[in-house]
Amino acid sequence: MSQTQAVSYPLVGAQPVEDAAAQAYHGRWHVLDASGRLLPEGGPELANVSVTLRFGYLVLQAPGMLRLDIPLGVIEDDPSALRMVRADGKEIRVADEGAWAAEWFSQVLGQPVRLVKICEPVVG
Repeated sequence: MSQTQAVSYPLVGAQPVEDAAAQAYHGRWHVLDASGRLLPEGGPELANVSVTLRFGYLVLQAPGMLRLDIPLGVIEDDPSALRMVRADGKEIRVADEGAWAAEWFSQVLGQPVRLVKICEPVVG
């Protein structure tokens, strides 16, 4: 990666994105384990997931899997998709990215998980 380009991690634990536009999405997507806790890193399987931004989508690819495209600009206004989770001792609101993303990540990680997008910035 070049030293002049900004590096960000839209999906925590996955491969970084070297794109200035990705800075706006740094740390927005996380994987939840079966108990509803955010996985801090996700293990080596998640580190194999490549991430790019393309045409308004977070594009995810993993070995042996079809590509998964997640819309970047969705407004989380459906209450059934929202939930509260604990991270670093704080309650944060997240939007569940749905069954298709959950199945994709469960296959990649080899355990039942959910993909969520943080709706509110985590303030330190």
